[in-house]
Amino acid sequence: MGYAYRVKPDETVQLREINPDEKGGLSKSEALPLTDALGKEMSDLLELLYAANSKSLLLVLQGRDTAGKDGAIRHMLQFLNVQSCRVVPFKVPTVEEAAHDFLWRIHEHAPARGSIALFNRSHYEDVLVVRVHNLVPEEVWKRRYAHINAFESLLCDGNTIILKFYLHISKQEQEERLRAREKDPTKSWKLAVADWKERELWDEYTTAYEEALSRCSPAEAPWFIVPADHKWFRDLAITERIVKALRPYREEWMDELTQRGVVAKREIEAFRETLP
Repeated sequence: MGYAYRVKPDETVQLREINPDEKGGLSKSEALPLTDALGKEMSDLLELLYAANSKSLLLVLQGRDTAGKDGAIRHMLQFLNVQSCRVVPFKVPTVEEAAHDFLWRIHEHAPARGSIALFNRSHYEDVLVVRVHNLVPEEVWKRRYAHINAFESLLCDGNTIILKFYLHISKQEQEERLRAREKDPTKSWKLAVADWKERELWDEYTTAYEEALSRCSPAEAPWFIVPADHKWFRDLAITERIVKALRPYREEWMDELTQRGVVAKREIEAFRETLP
């Protein structure tokens, strides 16, 4: 068992049963070297993914305001090859995007083989904020769980590895982070009264998240609930889960690269024999 909680297929999630203040029995000083070692292993594995060019990786980050999506992405980017990595932030749909089905704007950003995509928010907004704010009728958003599962199954069939992380923070921690922003001039661009208004809908969002996590966590595209009150523990939990998901492919990727090297060397040797 890892530091993040894996949601089993068809499991009914109760977020109140998962402690957002969890630290895995570790102190920050103990966790940081573990995270760094895992990060380096993750970097090596992702280099193999890039070189083998047979699979892609999609990382989905969801969470309430201040849950730490940006911070988690900054941490991961320390260990990723920018040539093969893309961060996609999904905001309010544009007029053109809203004129299509809700997955239209998502699909074009799915990672190609050999590459990595990090979604900062995602298609799940269409069963979260859309539901909480009654932006579409209930009979519409309820059908979207099945559409999401089918979409993610399609990506998996196309050799995409999907990992989804819900960053789980407490209401008290969120308030402390929102107030801290007001004291930091470098964070003033993040200040928005909407964040405080959304807090009034805490219970509604909890219900929406619980249903999304419960209904959309098949074995091939699992959700992981990450206790996120402590940023250092959040980073450890996410990094560990990525490494665990990629390790089984190491031998496969090395075999692919070894065979490719054998073929390339034969071609080089054959070419050299033609030289005077």
